[in-house]
Amino acid sequence: MSDSRATTLVIETVKPLFVAFPKFFGAIGGASLDFLSTFGAVARLTWLTMVAAIKPPWEPRELFRQIHSLGIQSLSIAFLTALFTGAVMALQFGFGLQRFGASAYVGKLVSLGFVMELGPVLTALLVGGRVGAGIAAEIGSMKVTEQLDAIRALGADPVKKLVVPRVLACIITMPLLALLADVVGTFGGALVSIGQGLTITYYLDQVITTVNINHLMHGLIKAAFFGYFYGIIGCFMGMQTSGGTEGVGQATTRAVVITSITILIGDFILGKMLLPFMS
Repeated sequence: MSDSRATTLVIETVKPLFVAFPKFFGAIGGASLDFLSTFGAVARLTWLTMVAAIKPPWEPRELFRQIHSLGIQSLSIAFLTALFTGAVMALQFGFGLQRFGASAYVGKLVSLGFVMELGPVLTALLVGGRVGAGIAAEIGSMKVTEQLDAIRALGADPVKKLVVPRVLACIITMPLLALLADVVGTFGGALVSIGQGLTITYYLDQVITTVNINHLMHGLIKAAFFGYFYGIIGCFMGMQTSGGTEGVGQATTRAVVITSITILIGDFILGKMLLPFMS
């Protein structure tokens, strides 16, 4: 009788696991299918955008308007982020290296870190959040108010009218913003380093002898891809919006989250691919 009770107790203990495991793997499978479906849809939108971009007629006026809206109006974000990040890096590196007598190398660390990583990545995260959310909200509002259907009814292509200028503007402006961040961040580090006893001449000499064209191109190439990431994701989320104004808010949130994750993952992959060219 005791053996029967023990067997029953074991069965009752193990039974929830047999119920939970299929649900767990089912959830993983569902999430994987959703990811693959979304990835395929973004890849398809990318192809349609490339095809539409090379087909006339071209609209340079709309492209310049998007460059101003998505790039020039993001200058303040890139400037302030780079300035204070460079200052903090110089402050922390100067304090940490001082105990080893290596505080003179702050210029090398700040400039190289900004040019290869912090300049493009931090700028892309902040600017991408702003731009991706704005694109998703704008196109999402057009989707829920049936303006996209109206564009199709008039014989125009929404991808040509809406997606192409925004994605191209992001790809063009992101490397320029990253380059600005490199310069401003290095300058911010110089201001702090001067306060720690280094001369501006020595600091700039460290920067010039450390950073070369390969390092600069490493960061700018990544920045161009980051611009594509937040541009195409913002457009995709906007065009997939449904459910009225609540759906627009959800699409905007998803655009920011997915853009940030994609930039961080893309930074690792692109860095791994580009590092062999640094020598």
